[in-house]
Parts: sequence; C-alpha cells; structure tokens
Amino acid sequence: MSETEKPLADVLREELGEAVESVRVIGGDLTLRVRRDDLAAVCAALKEAHGFTLLADLCGVDFPERELRFEVVYHLCDPAAGRRLRLKVRTGEGAPVPSVTGVWRAAQGYEREVWDLFGIRFEGHPDLTRILLREDFEGHPLRKDFPLEGA
Repeated sequence: MSETEKPLADVLREELGEAVESVRVIGGDLTLRVRRDDLAAVCAALKEAHGFTLLADLCGVDFPERELRFEVVYHLCDPAAGRRLRLKVRTGEGAPVPSVTGVWRAAQGYEREVWDLFGIRFEGHPDLTRILLREDFEGHPLRKDFPLEGA
C-alpha cells in the first residue's frame, strides 16, 4: 500500500458512514459490524466498489443471554487482491435480516441453512424453506436452548 492510499477500514468508514457500527481486526481479518437495515446496501458497495466478489461463507451464531441474541456472519473475499473481510449483523427473535441473494446468488443456500438451523429469517429470500431438516421438523437445532434430546 502506498503512503497516499488509505487503509480499507478508513475508506469504508467514510463511504458507509453510520451503516458501520464498529470496525475491528479479528484473526488478521478486517471485521465490520453493520446495521441490519443497511446490510444489503453495504454488501452491494463492497462487491461493486471494492472487489469483494466472493461470498465464501455465511453462518449464524446464537448468544441467548443478549437482547439481540443472534449474529449473522458473512465471510467475503476479494480474489484479485487476496483480501478477506468479515461482516457481522445482530438481530433478534422475529427481526428478519435483509437477504443478500441479490448481491451474491451463493447466499441462497447459506441463508436457507441459517434459517433451518437457527430460525433467523431473511427478508426477500426467494425460497426460505428447510434445506437440511425435514419440513415437519420442530425447532432449530443450533440454538443453544434447543433440547439436547431433540424435539
């Protein structure tokens, strides 16, 4: 990086403004926590303006002791520059996360998996149905309050 080139974190803070709640480096990767309502716009900007063309993974995390108990974590790659970026979004029970299937088609399967295992809804997803479990399965088994003996 040249002396005149700003670090990506600073550029993203300037461009995305209040959509970015926090910026940290975790495990060597830049990690942005973004507002849920701004998620799709942030993802589109990262893809179009910054080369993060690959959604490598999307997963859910359950923190039942928090008011907003869930996080959805997006792992993005810029293959041309060899950069990685992590996005995190907090959400609560019954508060859907905007789908990013319009930014990366690969998100369709990932979002269905997170819905199936955690019960996190993705607003605007074209087919939010179970992908791993039977349609008549009760509950979401990766929630920390799911009974150990099953439903």
